[in-house]
Amino acid sequence: MDFEKIRSDFPILSQKIRGRDLVYLDNGATTQKPQVVIDTIADYYAEYNSNIHRGVHHLSQVATQAYEDARTTIQNFIGASHNHEIIFTSGTTAGINLVASTWGRKNISEGDEVLISAMEHHSNIVPWQMLCEEKNATLKVIPMNEQGELIMSEYEKLLTSKTKLIAVNHISNSLGTINPVEEIISKAHANGSVVLIDGAQAVSHMPLNMVDLDADFYVFSAHKLFGPTGAGILYGKEELMNNMPPYQGGGDMIKTVTFEKTTYNDLPHKLEAGTPNIVGGIAMAKGIEYIQSIGFEAIAQRENELKDEATNMLLSIPGVKIYGEATEKTSVISFLVKDLHPYDVGTILDQLGIAIRTGHHCTQPVMDFFEIPGTIRASFSFYNDQSDIDALQKGLLKAISMLS
Repeated sequence: MDFEKIRSDFPILSQKIRGRDLVYLDNGATTQKPQVVIDTIADYYAEYNSNIHRGVHHLSQVATQAYEDARTTIQNFIGASHNHEIIFTSGTTAGINLVASTWGRKNISEGDEVLISAMEHHSNIVPWQMLCEEKNATLKVIPMNEQGELIMSEYEKLLTSKTKLIAVNHISNSLGTINPVEEIISKAHANGSVVLIDGAQAVSHMPLNMVDLDADFYVFSAHKLFGPTGAGILYGKEELMNNMPPYQGGGDMIKTVTFEKTTYNDLPHKLEAGTPNIVGGIAMAKGIEYIQSIGFEAIAQRENELKDEATNMLLSIPGVKIYGEATEKTSVISFLVKDLHPYDVGTILDQLGIAIRTGHHCTQPVMDFFEIPGTIRASFSFYNDQSDIDALQKGLLKAISMLS
């Protein structure tokens, strides 16, 4: 693949920050958008902006078709059996909260147990804490080791007849660990438990197939998939979601409404109340089509090369410690430099046009495990190149010289 040409598809990468070329290494937080996605958003508002599903006029019909075509594109992208198993949300957090508030409230009772992992994002911790507090259930945690890998023998011990749900991430946003979700799901189902996978960090790095994976729920966001913010997906198995109550009441999620009784719509509309982020769904599908044109094999090769080069570079700098050294890992590198505070290093790098992430990355329990306040995180995508790694190296050496 001509990755130099691919890089030129992302207009934001050609700009300068404080007179320096932008070095964007914050892809774990959000990916940049190719011109085709930006054009799709502009075209919607300029050419066929209209509400969907309820209009018989031309613009509504065009918008509805584009939105439902996007649903089918996403279904095929993740290998779901039915397009009505694809629920549009505002993002990963919304998808998790939807499941917690519907399936969770219906199926979790006093004395039941919910398992999460030690490396979860706050959005896959707090909703389950809230649910367990409400239901007087117990939240348990699958521990991890110093390499940032889940201890699977402990996971097996935690599975009991009380375990109703396991909620884990596919890839850790702060450590880059690729978790053994196939094994987690298989053992959970053998135990009679339901599984939710947070795929926010996985969808841009690897191919997915829901039928093969057999996850009960899978959630992700468009903005980490080269699409817009405020859009995301909850995938759920048909039989589970048919038995879930609606999440919100309003338009589109009903069949009939009287003052005496309301009957609810079929999937997916039952779980999609109100006017959705129409252009967000359409543009998400366009972002998916864009990465499909590159192919995950090429993406994986590129990102693994960048990860290895950046890791070797960082380890060549005296005083650098990397957190998260799992055998199976994606292109996310969290590290600290000597006793320098990550915010101070990040501030200097920003002055040099280098965008990295500093802090706890919404994984405070991970930082507590390593007994650190936070890390510097460089996260790579296929549009990054060796010049970005070189710039990061120079920037870190300058930060060290200024702060030491």
